[in-house]
Amino acid sequence: MSNSEEPKVTTAPHIVKEELMAAGNWLKLEKTTYVDRAGSTRVWETVKRTTRQPNTGADGVGIIALLKRTLHKDCVVMVKQFRPPMGCHTLEFPAGLIDEGESAEAAALRELKEETGYKGEVVGITPVTCLDPGLSNCSTQMVMVNINGDEGENINPMQQLGDGEFVEVILLPLDEFQVKIDDLMKKDKIAVDAKVYIFAMGMVQAFFKPRELPVLKQ
Repeated sequence: MSNSEEPKVTTAPHIVKEELMAAGNWLKLEKTTYVDRAGSTRVWETVKRTTRQPNTGADGVGIIALLKRTLHKDCVVMVKQFRPPMGCHTLEFPAGLIDEGESAEAAALRELKEETGYKGEVVGITPVTCLDPGLSNCSTQMVMVNINGDEGENINPMQQLGDGEFVEVILLPLDEFQVKIDDLMKKDKIAVDAKVYIFAMGMVQAFFKPRELPVLKQ
């Protein structure tokens, strides 16, 4: 069959069963049996969190926090921490899991305060989105937060980290976001979260794309 030919559709893809293969405190591995669009029965290995709260579609939140201060550039509040699966430090947006009975907005403000010490105001939120659908059903909501850096508690913010948490707060100017990230990657052995770099590329387009009609290359 050539690449241009479509397989004959006989059924809507659906899950047949999910069988537990292994489980830990935070994650579990399942064997997922499903039927594909051609009617064939197939097996997939799926990772799931054990911590997802009932009546919520998202496991956690990511926070795009913008620090606004008088006579300063607007800065994106980032966190740097060692991630054992990567074997190195990572640069990420502040993030965390949603607690029982907690809204995504409340979780975002709580996690922001704990990880960075900043108190902010929610100004936007995404729908529930998937993170790595070929591996896991893990999902998140990205929450936009503005921080008034002139408020007293935000002038010298105090983190509220738990036992065993080591998080470094990094402020990166919004209008130089990608450049500063590239500098960090050259300077240190650091992995950048994909969501962060995609946001950085978007900011480049927003700030520096010429205001002219596009001309296609011949």
